[in-house]
Amino acid sequence: MQTWSLVSISVLLAVVVRWSVSLNSYSGAGKPPMFGDYEAQRHWQEVTYNLPLQQWYFNTTDNDLNYWGLDYPPLTAYHSWLCAYVAKLINPEWVELHRSRGFESPAHKLFMRATVLVTDVLIYIPAVVLYSFFLTGGSTKKRVSVLLSILLYPGLILIDYGHFQYNGVSLGFALWGILALGLSWDMLGSIAFSLALNYKQMELYHALPFFCYLLGKCVKAGLLGRGFMLLVRIAVAVLVTFALCWLPFLADPSQALQVVRRIFPVARGLFEDKVANTWCSLNTLIKIRSILTGDSQLYLSLALTLLAALPSSIRVLMKPTFWHFKLALVNSSLAFFLFSYQVHEKSILLAALPVCLLLNEFPFMSIWFLQASTFSMLPLFLKDGLLVPYTVTSVGYLFLTVYLLSTLDESSEEEIRFHGFWASSRKGMPCFPHYNPRLIIWVFYISIALMAVLSILSVALEPPTHLPDLFPVLVSTTAFLQFLGTFIHFNIVQFNEPSKKNQKKNK
Repeated sequence: MQTWSLVSISVLLAVVVRWSVSLNSYSGAGKPPMFGDYEAQRHWQEVTYNLPLQQWYFNTTDNDLNYWGLDYPPLTAYHSWLCAYVAKLINPEWVELHRSRGFESPAHKLFMRATVLVTDVLIYIPAVVLYSFFLTGGSTKKRVSVLLSILLYPGLILIDYGHFQYNGVSLGFALWGILALGLSWDMLGSIAFSLALNYKQMELYHALPFFCYLLGKCVKAGLLGRGFMLLVRIAVAVLVTFALCWLPFLADPSQALQVVRRIFPVARGLFEDKVANTWCSLNTLIKIRSILTGDSQLYLSLALTLLAALPSSIRVLMKPTFWHFKLALVNSSLAFFLFSYQVHEKSILLAALPVCLLLNEFPFMSIWFLQASTFSMLPLFLKDGLLVPYTVTSVGYLFLTVYLLSTLDESSEEEIRFHGFWASSRKGMPCFPHYNPRLIIWVFYISIALMAVLSILSVALEPPTHLPDLFPVLVSTTAFLQFLGTFIHFNIVQFNEPSKKNQKKNK
């Protein structure tokens, strides 16, 4: 009884924080002609409700694709239609074709915020609760601490409730898939992840680990026997889920092809804005987009993404344990974020989800990464007028998680020892430096201080006229270095056997 009281309080706190953030500004508020992501979501509701399905992804007189054209898979479109149906019942002006463009009112803002909260309560939050209590080891206090730490992660809250998106839907479906696989419900896990992919194509960041983990389990069970039947069941589950999601578009191949073109817009270029990945950071020194053709950029990013993501995925294929699966999710999503084509700053949320799932095993490294991931989106938050929510949630989250998870205790030093990597390296190379975990903790302190200083400077100072993007570039480069360090760290962890403590937790 006491356990569920703690869970209820945690969920209530998460809902209150979400709603408090939603009371602030949002992307593009009062900024015509394009407004922002809030208007994009509203416009998709307008389009899906008023136009026949065959026109949703095509450029027509009633659907100008240059004005927030729909560019997500069918499940997002169906969700927009459902929201529009409810909006029409409340106030038809909210989704009136053409005339509702840029519509803003307190009542409509309340409605849109409520739609995000409803999806979180129905999809994302239940998955977090179940994961924290069924797949997290330790005492009840430790599980509640992990639950709170995941639910209060500022990055997702600020993007969905401040900037305004529905990332909790796709991440929620992905988490249901992870939860199901952790409980050996492989078909249900495959269906849940298929739904995530059909809501947002960026879930491809997680696709390789899902595929390799399930295939590895089938191979381990024997492809001439029980493993083959499992493979068939998984394949049927995935194909049926995709077929149902795409069914209205499959009658006409040109319809399906147009949806694919819209959700993979390679014409947009290697990167946009100041995203904390390899290409944007490297671009400060080498103007890649000027040196390489568009096709060359695409092929180079594809090659490096696969090169970075495949080792961890092959590892989970060879050793299909839930422990390796979780690490592969982190490594694959970071590989995609750091090296893939057309990455947005918000895509770091795809790496943040699996990192959240390692808060129990790696509290120190996980909290460090989660702080950096929120910081990496600072230019976006400032543009949307979210300075106060960003400051309050980031600072509050840091102190809360350090306290709840005892992040800086002596025990946390064991969690960052790379599980014998340094010892084995010194055996092979006596000149290899001694490892000092306290030094890593001091680097953490310096990192937090640097992020705080850059946050203050971004607000307090005007950049030089000849360097207008100085602070966004410094923010993205600082975050990139931390993401790269996290990527290297968790790859090292995955390719070294887990400690006895973690072996017990993750069999």
